[in-house]
Amino acid sequence: MAKNNKIVRYRRPFHLNIGVIIFGIIFIYMMFYVYSYFTSTHISVYEVVHGTIAVNNSYTGLALRNEEIVTAEYSGDVNYYRKDASKAGAGDLVYSVDTDGSISRQISEASENAASINEESLENLEKDVLEYINGYQPQNFYQIYTFKNDLNAEISEALSIGALNSITDAVTAAESNATFHKGTAVKDGIVVYYTDGFESVTPENFTPDMFDEPSYSKINLKDRTKIEAGSAAYKIITDENWNLIIPVSDDTKRQLQDASTIRIKFKKDNTVARASFTAEEKDGTTYLILSLPHSMIRFASDRYVEVELLFEEEAGLKIPNSAITKKDFFTVPMEYFQKGNNSKVDGIIVRKTEKNGNITDSFVTPDIYFATEYSYYVDGAELADGDVILKPNSSETYTIHETAKLEGIYCINKGYAVFRQIDVIYQNAEYSIIRSGTEYGISLYDHIALDGNTVTENVVVKNK
Repeated sequence: MAKNNKIVRYRRPFHLNIGVIIFGIIFIYMMFYVYSYFTSTHISVYEVVHGTIAVNNSYTGLALRNEEIVTAEYSGDVNYYRKDASKAGAGDLVYSVDTDGSISRQISEASENAASINEESLENLEKDVLEYINGYQPQNFYQIYTFKNDLNAEISEALSIGALNSITDAVTAAESNATFHKGTAVKDGIVVYYTDGFESVTPENFTPDMFDEPSYSKINLKDRTKIEAGSAAYKIITDENWNLIIPVSDDTKRQLQDASTIRIKFKKDNTVARASFTAEEKDGTTYLILSLPHSMIRFASDRYVEVELLFEEEAGLKIPNSAITKKDFFTVPMEYFQKGNNSKVDGIIVRKTEKNGNITDSFVTPDIYFATEYSYYVDGAELADGDVILKPNSSETYTIHETAKLEGIYCINKGYAVFRQIDVIYQNAEYSIIRSGTEYGISLYDHIALDGNTVTENVVVKNK
């Protein structure tokens, strides 16, 4: 009997290995993740917060006034009778010149006697002291030095005039002999007793080197006991209107770009005033030319005046300057936009001519990033340079070509970069304050690219 040598291979039943499937899925996911990691843009993220920037706006300004130097007609001993930086009417006694010195010596001797002060001068001195006492505030204790100097000057003026009046007969005789000469105010104004070479400087001809305080010098005319004919006797300021010129930083320039007036605080006495101004640039520096119709007499003896520009602490959305970038946009007139395709979104009709000559009109809704009074700023995602658009209910057309730049940031809330326009209120070297609630702008807690120059529109981003 023959043997049956036929062998039939046993087929094992197929079993689904769930572990292999899970491993495969994980492996594919990891490979996709690795691929995405190396092919996507990696950026640092900044979360928009509400913040403030403190502003340091203390400056020293150059004071310019209508100043006229009055020269002496005679040589001899000089005596002064009016307080520095005080008002004088035309014809009021300001100084005297004694050619032989006899009257001047008598005035000096008589002025040592306080009894020579007349009743009117004493009443004025008493009035000034009472006004200071009644208005004194402990936080303004530093003003006592200014009051002391003013009071000493007023006493000296009163003593000199009293002394002159006490030797009337001798003065009359000396005037008859032409050895004693009185100098009076040539016109109404403020009398000051210094010269510095800046008397003819105006807001039109000032130069940057005039702000070099260490090299500045002035001549105090009252330090002399003798005077030469033709030399400066005193100076008179003939107009209450004056200018203060201040070199300012770029930050301050930006902050004032839309303003025409500003509040200032004079550091000398902490008084506050409002001034109109214009801006002028010289040798790369911006100068504010403040126009002041008041307060001149308080600073008539000062060529340099310290002031503080009063800005409120700037507050808003705070972002780093590194996030700010610029992007080009097409500018399209608003009258070409309309609502279409049963949509509430504004769009435009684009007319294109195919190669075969066929003309097609299509309604597109480009993203609007900014609006002026007459135009929308749109990107080039759905439009191209040279596209022709149609005006609603008209045969007029417009060719897309004009562009303009917008300053903004890249918002990455949704995992890809979207440009958003910003309105900078204030900026220093590191941060900017952005106006909140602007249309097409950013909001509190938005995530933005820390370095706006490394990001491209619509690119998928990964956070570092």
